[in-house]
Amino acid sequence: MSIIYLDTSALLKLYIQEAHSDEVRKLVDTAEGAGTSMLAYPEMAAALARAKRMHLLLDDAARSAWNHFLNDWPDFTRLKLSVPLTERAARLAWDFGLRGYDAMHLSAALIWQETLEERIVFATFDRLLWRVGKNASMLVWPEELTAPSP
Repeated sequence: MSIIYLDTSALLKLYIQEAHSDEVRKLVDTAEGAGTSMLAYPEMAAALARAKRMHLLLDDAARSAWNHFLNDWPDFTRLKLSVPLTERAARLAWDFGLRGYDAMHLSAALIWQETLEERIVFATFDRLLWRVGKNASMLVWPEELTAPSP
């Protein structure tokens, strides 16, 4: 058993069916605990609204996914934003070329890991974030992140 940190790219797969959704569900179902940053809340809203706007999801499916997420939200460990977390994220963004919210996710996961004093699993499907997480001594998931099939 392990503790899982989900960035939004992994979290979204719990609520809409796409590649690797089943694996993410299994990962979370077998985990000792799962958490994410408070940033995931607006990111999930934005991702689902965008999928609806782009007609990747029907309105009912997007609303259902959002409501399912809202129902599950209290069950996640929700890591709060703080000045130290934000400052560390800025250093990660600067040093590794991460986007701002990606740097915030990695910073939250690193601080959570340090606070718990045990390694946690950092779940992401963002290739750069995955690589930087691995280099930052996180246990990254999936174990290998390959290019999608054409």
